Amino acid sequence: MKKALIAIAVATLMSGTAAAQEVKVGIIFGFTGPIESMTPGMAESAELAFKEVNDSGLFLNGEKLASVRADTTCVDASIAQAAAERLITNENVAAIVGSDCSSASIAIANNIAVPNGVVMVSPASTSPALSTIADNGYFFRTVPSDARQGEVLAQILKDRGVDEVAVSYANVDYGRGLSDSFATFFVANGGKITVATPHDDGKGDYSAEVGTLSAAGGQMLAVFGRADQGGSGIIQAALDTGAFNTFLLGDGMYSRTVLDAFGGDLEGSIGTVPWSEGEGADSFESTAKAANLDPDGAFRRESYDAAALIALAMQKAGSSDRTAIRDAMLDVANAPGEKILAGELAKGLQILKDGGEVDYVGATNVELIGVGEAAGTYREYVIENGDYTTVRFH
Repeated sequence: MKKALIAIAVATLMSGTAAAQEVKVGIIFGFTGPIESMTPGMAESAELAFKEVNDSGLFLNGEKLASVRADTTCVDASIAQAAAERLITNENVAAIVGSDCSSASIAIANNIAVPNGVVMVSPASTSPALSTIADNGYFFRTVPSDARQGEVLAQILKDRGVDEVAVSYANVDYGRGLSDSFATFFVANGGKITVATPHDDGKGDYSAEVGTLSAAGGQMLAVFGRADQGGSGIIQAALDTGAFNTFLLGDGMYSRTVLDAFGGDLEGSIGTVPWSEGEGADSFESTAKAANLDPDGAFRRESYDAAALIALAMQKAGSSDRTAIRDAMLDVANAPGEKILAGELAKGLQILKDGGEVDYVGATNVELIGVGEAAGTYREYVIENGDYTTVRFH
């Protein structure tokens, strides 16, 4: 009997230890829907950071990070909320990487994550509306707001002597926010928007929308949509009718699927996407390639950085407690402290374990401007010979 009791006690202790060794983090993206071609690479980039942490053997007291994926669809807020609720209540995640689509992030933050005290770090939600949500300090992002992207896009057109454009934008928080920001700066620069009309995702025919855009005219058509549905539908209809043959593309349109679909028909079109250059970006590229992950995709750098920040915040706090993660985020993201690049997470974990300070630079030169806002740079590109060619960084 005594041996049996000891065996039970040991088994119980071992099971408790096993449970304590795994810290779950949610990855909630639109794996299906209007940007589904982008999200696999984003999720893999976040999980690359988790693997780097786990391989170091330095995380907390020997715990391992485990990712749990969930799909928002980027279309239905109720689906996004249900997916987030499953992560938080059923899976008991300590924090969330995501979401990607701004409308999903707003719904999840307002109704699920913030009320439950769970940190969200979005690598792709760019709507200016997220700068003012009542997040109680739980919402962060590693991508700059479209308040900045709109300014950059307007300046690019001014530099190119383009002063009259039509605008088609996705009828969601992202599209509306970027369209409004762009209009503010473009008009201030002396430009004219001939018409700005919304489009919905998931339609089979966009000829009516393009008819309106064509009638208004313009030197080019600005498309602030999403690559796998409405944005590409607008481009297809514009090309089919000959209404426009040159486009200004927002970051939601930066995708290999767009190039595969339209090839040389987009020659000379221009756009922007959050991107970075420098030592941190180079380090991410080499780290990703070593893991057989293509680094050249939209929001992959930002996804890696979002996951890395969560891990470093836990290490700083010495805990996977949800509130403790929130309170440590700005400490690990910004100066003072030793600079930590992508691929150097083991170094950062050791410094924090020893009681030191880190300033996480990561892949994107991370700088969190308080809660919910991030500094960042944009890559201006032109489509030449069926591929993206970098012009400069802003």
